[in-house]
Amino acid sequence: MAAARPKLVYKSPLHEMTQTTPTCLWNDSADIDELMYAIENGAVGATCNPVIALGILKKEIALWRPRIESLLRELPGATEDQIGWKLVEEMSVRAAKLLEPAFAAHGGRNGRLSIQTDPRYFRDPGAIVENATAFNRLAPNMIVKIPATSAGIVAIEEATSRGMSVNATVCFTLPQCIAVAEAVERGLRRRDSEGKDVESMGPVCTIMVGRLDDWLKVLLEKRDITIDPGDLEWAGVAVFKKTYGIFRKRGYRLRLLSAAFRNHMHWSELIGADAVVSPPSAWQKRFNASDIEVRPRIDDPVDPKVVGQLIARFPDFRRAYSEDGLSVEEFDSYGPTVRTLRQFIAACTDLAVLVRDVMLPDPS
Repeated sequence: MAAARPKLVYKSPLHEMTQTTPTCLWNDSADIDELMYAIENGAVGATCNPVIALGILKKEIALWRPRIESLLRELPGATEDQIGWKLVEEMSVRAAKLLEPAFAAHGGRNGRLSIQTDPRYFRDPGAIVENATAFNRLAPNMIVKIPATSAGIVAIEEATSRGMSVNATVCFTLPQCIAVAEAVERGLRRRDSEGKDVESMGPVCTIMVGRLDDWLKVLLEKRDITIDPGDLEWAGVAVFKKTYGIFRKRGYRLRLLSAAFRNHMHWSELIGADAVVSPPSAWQKRFNASDIEVRPRIDDPVDPKVVGQLIARFPDFRRAYSEDGLSVEEFDSYGPTVRTLRQFIAACTDLAVLVRDVMLPDPS
């Protein structure tokens, strides 16, 4: 009689997910301690942007102040804004180094550090592509974040055609995801026609699931809407699941990524997808401390009654959930897009202010 196979023991629920399903884990930060924790639990990617860089600088100012002072000496004509972006670049390169083993093991599909292009360029495709090109040269395992704005869609195609792996960000809706997927396909076909490599590229399209939920909660208060509050927690999940189903049917060559976590369903309901979940470290630790069963749920439909209520009560959910709900020209004025761009642009200012405080310390 054959001996029973020993039961495999996993370090954590997230580690079990990465070892037993196609769903990948990326870390929503370039903080080294947080990234090392994530890698120990199976993570094969990470991200950096001005918001993240600002948080790291505030947390590690004793470590980074000497580097800021050094950059001020090395670049005597640089503005505080330029120094701030140099710090974003250095944090990104530092984190990318930790991901090199995964990059090699996954043939470029994972193991990438996602670096965000300057959000202030969201209306200028040429500026976005130029910024993305510079960031792409920082390390072999970079993936450049480009917003899913009307100009961003143009930039995504061009950057892809030039061999850059793209992570579409500031994205909340099915129409944006379809526009991104089609832009990536056009870019890949252009490279194919030139006989250039596409197999080692790893494009993704982020759905900021929690930010869609946030927006509906804002509308709930502004417009005196009555609905079961639990229904609001399903909005982003419903959009993700519908989008994922369409992507599979059409065979798009980029993966979806779930970001902006607000509840465990932004992870647990997506397990089993050939996709990426990218929670911040605090949410990773919360998931790992939970007793939520790790099993595929991506094909479990969201309750049709919940979806029906969201469609009936929120025109902006209907726009997010319908393939023709938004035109490309409407992407920039969609509520979550405006709110997110404002936050990202404000973070650029805050990052520059932090550098300025080192450049010109208060004399009083």
